[in-house]
This record gives sequence, C-alpha cells and structure tokens, in this order.
Amino acid sequence: MSATLLAATADKVSGGQQVLTSVLFLGFVAVTLFITIRASRTTKTAADFYAGGRSFSGMQNGVAIGGDYMSAASFLGIAGIIALYGYDGFLYSIGFLVAWLVALLLVAELMRNSGKYTMGDVLAFRMRQRPVRAAAGVSTIVVSIFYLLAQMVGAGALVSLLLGFDDQATKNLTIVAVGILMIFYVTVGGMKGTTYIQIVKALLLMTGASILTLLVMIKFGGNVSDLLGTAAEKSGKGKDFLEPGGRFGKDVVDAAGNPDARATLYSKLDLISLGFALVLGTAGLPHILIRFYTVPTARAARKSVVWGIWIIGSFYLMTLALGFGAAALVGPEAIIAQDASGNTAAPQLARVIGADFFGTTGGTIMLAFIASVAFATILAVVAGLTLASSSSVAHDIYANYIHRGDAPEGKEVRVARISAFVIGAVAIVLSIFAQKLNVAFLVALAFAVAASGNLPAILYSLFWRRFNTAGAVSAIYGGLVSALVLVIFSPVVSGKPAVDGKSPSLVSDPGIDFHWFPLDNPGLVSIPLGFFFGWLGTVLSKEHNERKAAELEVRSLTGIGMEKATDH
Repeated sequence: MSATLLAATADKVSGGQQVLTSVLFLGFVAVTLFITIRASRTTKTAADFYAGGRSFSGMQNGVAIGGDYMSAASFLGIAGIIALYGYDGFLYSIGFLVAWLVALLLVAELMRNSGKYTMGDVLAFRMRQRPVRAAAGVSTIVVSIFYLLAQMVGAGALVSLLLGFDDQATKNLTIVAVGILMIFYVTVGGMKGTTYIQIVKALLLMTGASILTLLVMIKFGGNVSDLLGTAAEKSGKGKDFLEPGGRFGKDVVDAAGNPDARATLYSKLDLISLGFALVLGTAGLPHILIRFYTVPTARAARKSVVWGIWIIGSFYLMTLALGFGAAALVGPEAIIAQDASGNTAAPQLARVIGADFFGTTGGTIMLAFIASVAFATILAVVAGLTLASSSSVAHDIYANYIHRGDAPEGKEVRVARISAFVIGAVAIVLSIFAQKLNVAFLVALAFAVAASGNLPAILYSLFWRRFNTAGAVSAIYGGLVSALVLVIFSPVVSGKPAVDGKSPSLVSDPGIDFHWFPLDNPGLVSIPLGFFFGWLGTVLSKEHNERKAAELEVRSLTGIGMEKATDH
C-alpha cells in the first residue's frame, strides 16, 4: 500500500491493529503495575515515598529525568508542530533543550544540597515557614495540573487514531483511564515505583524514536536536504516552510490584504515570550526539581543532569526527522484530518514508514509499537507530576503549614496518597475541556507559569541574602496570578477566528470574545513581573535573617547538613 493511500485512510483502523496495540499497551501496563507493586514493598517511610530513599545513582536518575522530561509534548506535540509549521516547530525542541543548561548551572546541585523532599524546603529554609510553604504548595499544584493537561490530551488523541473512534465519549473515557492508572502508580509505588517506570519509559521512547529516525533517513538515502525539500513541497508552502515565520513572528495582513503592523508586532513578541517560557521554565518545574532529591550526593545530582542532557539532547535532535518526516511522508492534510493540532503526526508517520518498508502488516506493527511507547510516555510523566503535587500538599501544606512541622510521618504519607486522588480527578476534568489544543503548546503554558512564580523565588532564595518571607510570597503569588490572568484573557481562551469550522480557542463560540492580552504565551510579561514582585515584597519588608541566609549559602554550596534542611 502506498504512503499516499495510507495517509488518506488514516482514520480507518483494522481489527488486527486494534488487537496488536491493545496487547502491547496492556503488556506495558502489566509490567509497570508489577514494578509499582514491587516498589511498594520497600516504600515504608516518608523518605522512601518522596525521594525513593535517596538510593538512585546519577545514571539511573539521569535516565529517569529524561523519562520525566520527554513527555507527550515532546513525542507528539513537537513532531506535530514541525510537521505543520516547519522551522518554527523546531523552536520548541531548541527551547526545551537549552532550558537544561539553566537547570544545570543555576539550580540542580544547589537545590539538592539545600532541600529534602520538595521545592518548599528550599524556599522556606530561611523564611517564616507557614506562608512560604502554603505559596509553594499552591504553585506546585497549579503548574503540575497545567502539565498534566497536556499528557491527558495526548492520550485522547492517540486513542482516536488507534481505535478509529472519533466520538468524544471514547476520548473522555481514555483520559479517565489514564488518570486512574497514574493515581495507582503514585499511591502504591511512591517515588521508587515512579522512577523505575520513568527509566523503562525513557528506554522505550529512545528506542522508538531511534527506529523511526533511522527508517526516515534510510527512506531519503541519508540526504537531509532531500528530506527537507520533500517536506517543504508536501506542505504546500514551498521554501517558506523551512524559514522562520510559519507560526511565530510572521508578517500579518488584514482582511483587505494590507500589512497589519500591530498584529505583526504581537506575533514577534509572542515568539520572544515563548522563548522566555521554554528556556526558564524547566528550572521551576516541581516534578523535575524533586528528582534531584533522589540521589545521595551532590556529585550524583550533577551526573544526573549530564546524563539527562545527553538523553534529552539526542531525542530532540531526532524530532527533526520525526516532524519533517511526517510532513514529507504523511502530509499536513492527512495529519490535520486526524487531529487538527497535529498531535498524531508521529504515530501516523510510524504507520506510513512501516508500510513502505515492511508492507501493510509492518505498518500496523510500527503504529502499534509507537503508540504503545507514546502511552508509556504519558503514563510515566503523569505519575511524576502527580507525585510532585501530592508530595507538596502533604509535606508543605499538611505537615508544615497545618501541623507546623509536627505531623506524624505515617499520616503525612497517607495525606500524600489522598492528595493524589484529588489532583488526579481535577486533572481529568480539566483535560476533557482542553482537547483542542496542541500538547506542546499546553506544556509551554505550564513552563510560563513555573518560570513566573517558582523560578524567581528559587533564584532569589539561593543568591540574594536580603530576600525574605514577604518577597518569597510576593514572587510566587505575583508571578502565578499574573501568568494565570494573562492566559485567561489571552487568545488561547477566546477570540481566535475559526479555521475550517474549528475554533483554536477553548471558547468555541465566535461571538464570545473577552481577550485583551494579545499574546498566546504570557511569559514575556509574567516572568519579569514575578521577579519584580519578589524584589518589591523584599524591599518593603524589614525582615532579614543574616544567619540563616549565610547557613543556606554554605549548605547549597557544600551539601553539609542537607538531611536536616527542614529543621529549625
């Protein structure tokens, strides 16, 4: 069967494919459930639940970081954006990768040396515990839920492709099923179970991406220029597909065909805003920060990031082949017909390239394998996100805010498990309403929120001795609220014109338009506001604990006393 015919019939799925996909997926679920149950036998204390007993090596944690970071946004969203928009889509890959340099140089080792279980441990060390703990907990929950939305949306898009179901009820049931699994992983396995699942998932994802990349390059004789040229031709945009301006920073014209200077300016600013969010967001993501607490030494923390960068960097280079390969072999029209946001580009590419090399059955096997890997990706990442947010609820809010640090350890872990249920339920409900958005775009919003609220507070705590409680609370809430308000009143929620009868905004009614902020991503405004509010709150308060500031500086640089980082 030709690639063109396969692309044209992307919405038709054979019964054999359904069976094969179901077997592979259920096999992965069975393996992860076995890992989770085994891990639960050694998850006895709070340190086991939150930090895996700090028993993982730098290499193990680095692979797990890769598994945690390479989410559905990376595998599904970025491939889709590159396939639909070309050069501009690859900006996501660059941003996600460069962000790790910020995490390595400014955050990784210092956070590991200063904290114990959560981001709030570092922020509250030299501040008044209760207000800072509450702010850190709220911020962690909000950022995690934003990130969870992307994973759930990706799950719904995959099921629509694999099983040939276009009805909304099936997608919704898929989201619920993924949510139930992630809750089980966290409540039963804790950090140990979650980490092993992320390691397995990272290996599967790298294997799947490598196979697809190899087949694409063989298809084009190892000639990258041929690949890009074919992708540009199939896109219908010609050489513009390979140049900046396909999605961001493009010159905009009005309905009459005249240049629209204001809209063009907003488009260029949106590109800068996206760059800010992607590069700075990683260092403020709670589910990434807590990974540094799972290793026994600062050296292992540094080694973790180095391993993570190698794995993540290799993967994002392969997204070039995935995205442009999908554009060249599947075609934007077939991708959009299956999923308007492009979230199914990589699985569709797997079916087409598999059929070209191994026949129709090979295409079915490739699609089933890649889709199962994508499901594994989603399950592993949602488990890490749910663990980070439930840990913050239990450790920061319950144990240190409500009980002022005197909560029994057993009850604290029990609260963490209950929190996982609640957070999972909230994420499921919100994801059902966000299914029209590209998953990479959703993650970019999560990065913007993290960089606006968490990052200013973290950097000020680590590097500014004058920083105090008022500054920490102002930075977190100021940045967080700024980002959320700007998103709500942005074109993401309302105001974008419909394309092919489909609204790219969450509010589908074209008559409802309440947006006044012109940018899709709030990072350009909300991130500086987070730093500003942190500075303003600090200078307006007279509180200053020089002894604690000096102690935190020594602890962050040397790791001395890390195990007692939350004792006061």
